[in-house]
Amino acid sequence: MRYTPSGARTALGPEQTFTGTVFVDGIRTPDEQSAVGCAHVRFAPGARTAWHHHPKGQTLYVTDGIGLVARRGGEVEQIRPGDVVYIEPGEEHWHGATPERFMSHVAIQEADEDGQVVTWLEHVSDADYTA
Repeated sequence: MRYTPSGARTALGPEQTFTGTVFVDGIRTPDEQSAVGCAHVRFAPGARTAWHHHPKGQTLYVTDGIGLVARRGGEVEQIRPGDVVYIEPGEEHWHGATPERFMSHVAIQEADEDGQVVTWLEHVSDADYTA
């Protein structure tokens, strides 16, 4: 067993990969013991990720608020506390809060053999966000 006491600081989601105000609390970074990475992500109303994909897929567990998630070419889906979303490996997608509500989720992903957990793409347009 390995116990890690809380001590990390909440980080602002970088403008290169998020639109709007996003706060990220790292939970776990892949290392020599496990390829699993995990973070608790909080989105202010209207905030969202850029388009991105994960080499080994991603699981989202919604903890609070009301959010949105969409895959490239698919419809925007509403997500709520307790919902679990699994995104397939390589599937381009985005997720974030609705325009009126905050949303928080735990994001879990696995690193590939090269240590890569995510590939970021372009920002989600307002048209895609409100579709």
